Amino acid sequence: MSRQIDYYFTLLSPWTYLGHGAFIELAKEHDLSVRYRPTPLRSVFDETGGLPLPKRHPVRQRYRILELQRWRAKRDLPLTLFPKFFPYDVSLADRIVLAIVARGDDPAGFMGEVLTDVWARDQDMSQPELILAAAKRAGLDPAGLIKAAGGEATSQAYQAAIAEAVETGVFGAPSYVLDGEIFWGQDRLDLLADALASGRAAYRNDAAI
Repeated sequence: MSRQIDYYFTLLSPWTYLGHGAFIELAKEHDLSVRYRPTPLRSVFDETGGLPLPKRHPVRQRYRILELQRWRAKRDLPLTLFPKFFPYDVSLADRIVLAIVARGDDPAGFMGEVLTDVWARDQDMSQPELILAAAKRAGLDPAGLIKAAGGEATSQAYQAAIAEAVETGVFGAPSYVLDGEIFWGQDRLDLLADALASGRAAYRNDAAI
């Protein structure tokens, strides 16, 4: 039986974009069952003391730009540092992921298309027609996705992710949770790979020192 890993993300995040392909490859390599958890990050920040980008000190904002350039080169991915449509209302795109999962399809390709649209193609991914085009390019049938994304079950699942993330200990995106151990940020993928390769037991933050 494959191991499960919880993938907390928002399709708004450049860090989700930079790490998405590498994470999906790692999950395939280790036959992981991925539980996709799109999360309204601003609400998680409110619960855990994080700050949205515009409220961070300018020093931190400038350092973020340096890191984006470093990781753009490291991952060898196109990335626009100041995309035309950032930030955007990500809620529809995030909820589409839940709708895709609910009907039994894999959302990884769709996520990759949306993230690339934002961070490399300068598209406004709050627009339903562009979201559906991304689904089609990913090989998915776009029929019914908008309606399913706006349904009560999907909306409840999206909101429930906030409480679930906070209870789990997640405070930023992307976060990968394996057996209760949190790996925060795409720059922790090497550590996640090491944990998977070693087969070690999960580390706990309440363990005796």
